[in-house]
Order: sequence, then C-alpha cells, then structure tokens
Amino acid sequence: MNVREVARLELPTSYGFFDARAFESSSGFVYLALSVGDLSTGGPVLTRVHSECLTGDSLGSLRCDCGLQLHTALRAIAAGERGVMIYVTGHEGRGVGLINKLRSYVVQDAGADTVDANLHLGLPVDDRKYDDAASVLCALGIDSIRLLSNNPDKAAALRRAGLEVVGLEPLHVAAHNRNINYLQTKRNRLGHLRPLAGEVGSLQFPDPGKLLGSIRSSSRRPYVAVKYAQSVDGRIATAVGDSKWISGEGERAVSHSLRARCDACMVGIGTVLLDDPQLTVRMVPGASPIRVVLDTTLRIPLAASVLEGDAATVILTTARADHKKIEQLRRQGVSVRVLPEGPAGVDMPAALASLRGSGIKSLLVEGGSKVITELLREHLVDRLVVACAPVILGRGVAAVGDLRVARVSQGLSLTNRSVFVLDDDVMLAWDVSNNNSDARGSE
Repeated sequence: MNVREVARLELPTSYGFFDARAFESSSGFVYLALSVGDLSTGGPVLTRVHSECLTGDSLGSLRCDCGLQLHTALRAIAAGERGVMIYVTGHEGRGVGLINKLRSYVVQDAGADTVDANLHLGLPVDDRKYDDAASVLCALGIDSIRLLSNNPDKAAALRRAGLEVVGLEPLHVAAHNRNINYLQTKRNRLGHLRPLAGEVGSLQFPDPGKLLGSIRSSSRRPYVAVKYAQSVDGRIATAVGDSKWISGEGERAVSHSLRARCDACMVGIGTVLLDDPQLTVRMVPGASPIRVVLDTTLRIPLAASVLEGDAATVILTTARADHKKIEQLRRQGVSVRVLPEGPAGVDMPAALASLRGSGIKSLLVEGGSKVITELLREHLVDRLVVACAPVILGRGVAAVGDLRVARVSQGLSLTNRSVFVLDDDVMLAWDVSNNNSDARGSE
C-alpha cells in the first residue's frame, strides 16, 4: 500500500459531521477521507473521489463546476448517512498543477477549448492517477463503491486499481454562461456524462441556454434578459401587491436555473420592500449570482434578505442617499455605488455601464414593473422571458407600463421565439429588436 494514515479527527461542517482521516502517499500528496456511517457493512459505499481545485473549491471560480460538485457531493453523502469523500491533492488542473492550469486559462481566453489549450502548451490533457485514491479506500475497508462522478474514465481507473465500481451516479449541477463551453468540451471530447438539456438532478425543464438566447455583452453594458411570471391576463401581482405564487414550482426552478446561468440578477427597491426576495439559487444546485438592487434614495432595510447569505450584493443609488446608511451597508459587506440620477431614479445607462465596468457580462432582471418598463423604453433589453400561468387576476399590477407607443408599428418587435410547456405553465422567450442602434454599443 502506497499510503499511510497520519491523522484522524471529527470535522464538523455545514453539511454534517464527518470522520476525517488524512493519508499521505509516497509521492508526498495528502488524501483526505471524509466519511459518515458504517463503511464496513451495507453493500457498495456512495463515494466521491474529488480532484483538488483551488480556484473552484476555495475561490468559487465560475470557469469550472468543481466547487459545485464538491458541495453537492458532500451534501449527498451527509444526507445518505453513509458514504465517503476522498479529497485528492496533486490533481489540480487535471494533474498539470495550478500554474499550468492558469496558463491554460490564458490560452482558452484566446479561443481554445480546455483540451486544445493543454495540447498547445505541451501539457497532457489529463494526467491524474487514481491508484493512491484506491489504496485509501482499501485502508478504509471499502472494496465496492457507487461513484459520484460524471467521468467514466475515473470509474475505469478505479476498477483497474482493484475496486468494484457498481455504478456511476452523475453529479448534475446548473451550468453558468462562464463555464458552459468547458462543460460541453468535457462531454464531447472527454466523454463525461451530462444531463439532458434543462435537467438538474430529478428536475427536467427547458434548457436555460435556449431561454436566455445567445449571450453577447458589449463594452458599454451587460447582456440584459428580463424575466417575469404573469397571469393569463398579464398581471404579475394582484391589486394589493400579492405575487406568491403566480407560477408553479417547476417554473420557479427554471428561474433559479436562469439565475445560476447569469453573472448578476437585478431588481428594483420596490420588489425588495414588497417581496423581500433572496435572489439566490436554491431550487437547483448552482452558483448564486451577484445581487443588484436599484435604490434611488437607499430605502433598503438593513435586515433585507437580499443582504444576507454568501452571495454578494451591490446597491446602485444616487446622491440623495443617506451617507451614514451607505457606511452602515458597507460595514455589512454590501457594495454601494452612487451614480447619476435620471428621470425615473438611478440613471439606467449609467447603472448598466457601472455593472459592465466591474466585469458583469450577463444580467437577469426580475422586476419590478418600473424597472422592466424603463429598460424596455430605453431599448436596453436583449431577451424577454415570460412565464404565463393558468390564472386570471383581473385588476392588478402589469409587468410593463407606458412605453410611449402611439402606434402599433412603434412597438418593440420580438423575434427568435422559443416556447416551452412546463406543467401547467407556458414559458415564452424572444430576442428584443431594439430600434435604437446605440443600445448595445460596440465591442
């Protein structure tokens, strides 16, 4: 056996309490086994062999799905009350190391995929070995596993090392626009398993990529997709402001997958005060976007849900905001940006330019009516996603207000239609043809 145990302790985590055992291999790399339950009896053990990824696991990088897979696997193992996670050091960048992985990223930014980038640098596509991981599993008394992985080659390598792999249980997480090409390359060129379009875990729904369309940002502003759910008669809330829940659970899961696909999600302060949304990704395994709130006079409560949790929050306000409250929010770890004021509040072009200047390339707008209307009126929307629910509300709140359209011919034209039926709801998406040629700007 090429590994020896060097430490054992209880490791409390947000997912549960794990028996942590550290093993050192003859190569000097450390293997950390996190287990729950009795591994010696009960048949094949639910197992994740996870290759270290500093950028994804620790820093939350959206260039890969490693961090999401790590946390999803830990949650699954803890929930099953019997299983093990083997965290493998020395596997950074599929075995090429951190520096070479970053060099590969530079080549990918120039247009290569993850496979060709490694080859361009004279690096192996995948240099990982699993013999020591198999030795760790044997040291734990495990000889038969159910492998949590999308990688059939990993299962084959563990079998060659003497383990019985009775099944491959894919880890499906929601894709982000920043890593979708990487995930497609792993599937198409490296043979990884991927879910059907729009499938995450046990949920199946429209492909978020088809709903969002072709995301193309500019140097001036992010790609803007407006999404809302409405009744058959075009209401997003009742006359007294109630909007929970117009659409069904499946449609709400789609909304979360759309959030997971975008860099940021924006609402106006009216939505925060009325609905107190979290704007995080909870109904699918995925990364939460940066949360953006338009708040002209900084009315946001300090205890608002959108300020809580690990996801970052940015508030866009104006010079009318109270300076003491700005400092309070900044002490809470909230970014507050003071921008020019326009006729309807925070100047919308300035708001979008500020977001693009901080690196945001894709923005999902979820309300409210005032924000949606201004974006459409100013020709700043690229994609419109509407969920139509089988309910009639009569008098209530419309999603879109006055666009100053006098003739039908002056209305915004919608093209490139997509239609999906989801349970009792119907989802529709279109590109918005903006007549204002300067709306997007040049790259």
